[in-house]
Amino acid sequence: MSDRSTAAKVQAVQDADAAALAELGYKQELHRGMSGFSNFAVSFSIISILAGCITSFSIALKSGGPAAINLGWPLVGVLVLCVALSMAEVCSRYPTAGGLYFWAGRLAKRNKRAWAWYVGWFNFLGEVAVTAAIDFGCATTMMAFAALTFGVEPTPGGTFALFVVLMVIHALLNSFGVKIVSFLSNVSAWWHIVGVAIIVAALWLMPTSHQSFDWTMTAWHNETGFTFGPYVFLMGLLMSQYTYTGYDASAHVAEETKNAAIAAPKGIVMSVVISIIGGWILLYSLVAAIPDGSEEGLTTLGATATGLPPAQIFLDALGNPGVAKFLLAIVVGAQFFCGMASVTANSRMTYAFSRDNALPGSRIWAKVNARSGTPTNSIWLCVGCAIVLASPALFNTTAYFAVTSVAVIGLYIAYITPVLLRRLNKNFVPGPWHLGKWSPIINWVAIVWVAIIVILFVLPPVADITIDTFNYAPIAVVVVFLLATVLWYTTGRRTFMTSAEQEHLTIDADKLLN
Repeated sequence: MSDRSTAAKVQAVQDADAAALAELGYKQELHRGMSGFSNFAVSFSIISILAGCITSFSIALKSGGPAAINLGWPLVGVLVLCVALSMAEVCSRYPTAGGLYFWAGRLAKRNKRAWAWYVGWFNFLGEVAVTAAIDFGCATTMMAFAALTFGVEPTPGGTFALFVVLMVIHALLNSFGVKIVSFLSNVSAWWHIVGVAIIVAALWLMPTSHQSFDWTMTAWHNETGFTFGPYVFLMGLLMSQYTYTGYDASAHVAEETKNAAIAAPKGIVMSVVISIIGGWILLYSLVAAIPDGSEEGLTTLGATATGLPPAQIFLDALGNPGVAKFLLAIVVGAQFFCGMASVTANSRMTYAFSRDNALPGSRIWAKVNARSGTPTNSIWLCVGCAIVLASPALFNTTAYFAVTSVAVIGLYIAYITPVLLRRLNKNFVPGPWHLGKWSPIINWVAIVWVAIIVILFVLPPVADITIDTFNYAPIAVVVVFLLATVLWYTTGRRTFMTSAEQEHLTIDADKLLN
């Protein structure tokens, strides 16, 4: 096939994408430089099994132990896949950077703008909080690596300073243009795949012995203070649920993706599928490599001096500090890529939300840099908000982690609301990628599961409730809702305009003119 013919086909696809976007009420402003693989890579990088599984490992370790880790991961994975499949079906119909809030505005039968507004604010604040959590976690892991390798003593001030540096680097990388973001997203996907392979190989080849299959899958460990086993196990599922977050990114970069109506929904689904498989292999290998499988050994592992149980497993099981540090360096690299992808998704959602006049100063944040084709102002807004949100970690880490907890609740509320509205809207016309006859059952499984996890995330994780262990998530959810409500009644209901409303106004204006 000639270069001219290939170029013509590429241009035809891009023209079709631009035309489809125009039908949804928007003109093509962002550059479509992402392939289907790059779209998948962004979501896969944000889920980041080498970030989420590693940094939140202790949650399941203390609340159910190996059973919560290795039985909980595939269980949650299948249920999350139902959420992803449901979101992907809607994404195929409405492939816009706004994603969730735009879908809600189009699918609601009444009060379209209000539905879009609340979903958008939960999505926006959740994205900012997750971005802050990812890069702060990366900074924390980097400090742990520096302590093991160079003897650097981690301090709250030093960790926060490193966090700010990482945020600035990620902002700069995202500001250079979609091509570098696409390239680094591709690198990130392969970094995660190859990185997991290296870690798993080391954990199976270097230790002289491993735990049995039965122990690795079903051993029980409980440090929560609760005695009701099912409740403890459910609390342990939070590790998996924390990790399976961020796959809405494929929707937020849809306007930069070629053949978006097919590629974006596939990106959402495949990022979850690959994470289920790769994450389970990684977690099984980590647990099987734990040298001391006694109650005392698991408790000691949970209170490790490194602050990161998987890092302690590397040190104890491999018997080679150099290799352990190398594996930890792979994890650090994955977290760096995860943070970069999170800034990408966050800024695109912010750009789209501002394009519909939802944020104070929307005209500023909705601008696209003519040279790079990226929403530069939105990128720096997201980074600035994330830094402010993480600043309490200088004084009180408990308050900061409470905010990151509500981020997950906020995101999943935003994830599932359009799916619920889609089920209630009998006039929904599926896009080219759809679930067919399986749509109703998959949608309702997703809706029920999100209702369950929203309740789980606001329950106390330990029996001994103190100021350091209190779950602030319920308070934070209420604060987010009240903030959105105040802004809606003060400015939003007058200025916020979804493309659906713009389209109706245009039609009405045409009728008046004719």
